[in-house]
Amino acid sequence: MSEAFEAPAGAGLTAGQYKDMVLKAGQEPEVFWLEQARKLVWHVPPQQASRSDFTGDVRVDWFSDGYLNVSENCLDRHVRSQPDKLALIWQGQDEDQKESLTYQELHARVCRLANVLRRLGVKKGDCVAIHLPMVVEGIIGMLACARIGAVHVVLFGGFSAEGLAERLSDSGAVLVLTADVARRGDKRIPSKTIMDEAIARCGAESRVRHVLVVSVTGADVPMQPERDLFYTDEVAQEQPDCPAESMSAQDPLFLLYTSGSTGRPKGLVHGSGGYLVWAAFTHATVFDHKPDDIFWCTADTSWITGHTYVVYGPLANGGTILVYEGLPSWPAPGRWWDVIDQYGVTVFYSSPTVVRGVMREGNDVVRSRSLASLRVIGTVGEPISPEAWQWFHDEVGKGRCPVVDTWWQTETGGVMITAAAGCVTPRPGAACLPLPGVRATLLDTQGQVVDGAGEGLLCMAASWPGQALSIWKDHDRFRQTYFTTCPGYYFTGDGARREADGYYWITGRVDDVVNVSGHRIGTAEIEDAVAMDHEVVESAAVGIPHDLKGQGLVVFVVPKEEGVFHPSAVNRAVAEGVGRYAVPEKIYVVRDLPKTRSGKIVRRLLRKIAMHDLEGLGDLSTLADPEIVPELIAQVKAQGA
Repeated sequence: MSEAFEAPAGAGLTAGQYKDMVLKAGQEPEVFWLEQARKLVWHVPPQQASRSDFTGDVRVDWFSDGYLNVSENCLDRHVRSQPDKLALIWQGQDEDQKESLTYQELHARVCRLANVLRRLGVKKGDCVAIHLPMVVEGIIGMLACARIGAVHVVLFGGFSAEGLAERLSDSGAVLVLTADVARRGDKRIPSKTIMDEAIARCGAESRVRHVLVVSVTGADVPMQPERDLFYTDEVAQEQPDCPAESMSAQDPLFLLYTSGSTGRPKGLVHGSGGYLVWAAFTHATVFDHKPDDIFWCTADTSWITGHTYVVYGPLANGGTILVYEGLPSWPAPGRWWDVIDQYGVTVFYSSPTVVRGVMREGNDVVRSRSLASLRVIGTVGEPISPEAWQWFHDEVGKGRCPVVDTWWQTETGGVMITAAAGCVTPRPGAACLPLPGVRATLLDTQGQVVDGAGEGLLCMAASWPGQALSIWKDHDRFRQTYFTTCPGYYFTGDGARREADGYYWITGRVDDVVNVSGHRIGTAEIEDAVAMDHEVVESAAVGIPHDLKGQGLVVFVVPKEEGVFHPSAVNRAVAEGVGRYAVPEKIYVVRDLPKTRSGKIVRRLLRKIAMHDLEGLGDLSTLADPEIVPELIAQVKAQGA
């Protein structure tokens, strides 16, 4: 096993060195990526970088002749070189709730849980569901699964019991890690009770044998004998050391569910080797990682951002991560700025939704804090407006911190397009330039490459190490979803504009997926939930611009009986079927929807009507009922903006 730990690529790069990396990654990709891979610790070092192929059945293949363990790379090698360095700082939403763990301490905690999982019968390749708020045990759970070769699936705390059940059944999870009750500001979320209902909904499909319950609030919760166990009691029985499973680079590390344009969420599978190389490389390169950084990515670990930049990237690079449980402005505006000052955060990575929210609080809130420790700030989740970018740069970064807005997806595993700190000149509102090794391109609607300045479908012409390997138990859906729109290319689902100097601007989704505060929500998921109400004939959900969330959901509903149906029924159906985070901004009860003569709903028209953008509605004569459009316009006006 290689014991060397090299400085991560990207740390302290100059603009010239970065350009050299771009050239080498483009001209000698095999050599470049093997160099990056060998900065990790391998049981069997890889001799080949990629055998990926975007044609035929599609194969994403990185370092497949190599063997390693992700948990070892994030913990053991740093325990050997810097055991007393802080690995993790946790701050609860109340000031007196805090914990700090060195690499040695985090390693011991991970090993104890890994031993519990093994004792409870979890084996290599089994799936473990993690359903926790932002507490230390969630990160320990991810690393413990990686240590024994179990595949983790982190489930968002805002999912309904039905949403959880669907993901538990699809993943085949054999064990669940959940909380008694989660805190979110002054709200309490009954995690254990919701999970119990979710497992019950799975019925005979459930493979869950054990539920480990983390005591977050200390509340009494129902415990099913033999199945349910208290986390603290179980880890107390175990030793602080656990041998790590040797994993092929192609073995799954985790699956993460993301919304698609059909109603069924898809579980993206990320491998062990390529993903970790990409997480470490992009964390170091994009954020100019330095050994003494305190890195705070505010994303929930149920997002891919939380996987890559809360856990795997920073810890693979031997960094110190900060994890905060609470909300940006609870119990009072400026709470997150106080956390930055309290812990000396150097790199702060959040979302445009957060930026827009704190902008509304006024400049005095942020100006009353020092924020002197910050040296790099970044955003992720949805495109940031030039206005919000400039405010973030001027008020939070005090005009001296590089702003790294980042474009990427659950499917990409890590950042793809950005202005890497200190290496690429940013442009407010632009996604900026592809990272080394990222072969971004634009295609027109006929599948032809757009050269130079232009606009089109954003695609990738070649694989990269962080690319998802497949969709869990459905590789054909993976191929159809991402590789049939533009054969020979990975199609991102986004449109983009490219300037003459190569800078990219993301123009938004071109499929039926809405990005609400960084949550990708399939409109079909919303419509499926609404359809559960028997008073609804049909519905159509669309996304429209929202000044805080980036996009907001609007639902048009056709009821069975006019004058009887109440819009609140839609909110209930969405909250129960998807989760409260997906509740629409506005619901319009209408007589009918605009459709083609073949019966397809024309969402383009609904989107424009919902936005009150009545210019350029196009030729309406192709509709089955052209008269429905002025009727819808009148109804939307009557029901309010």
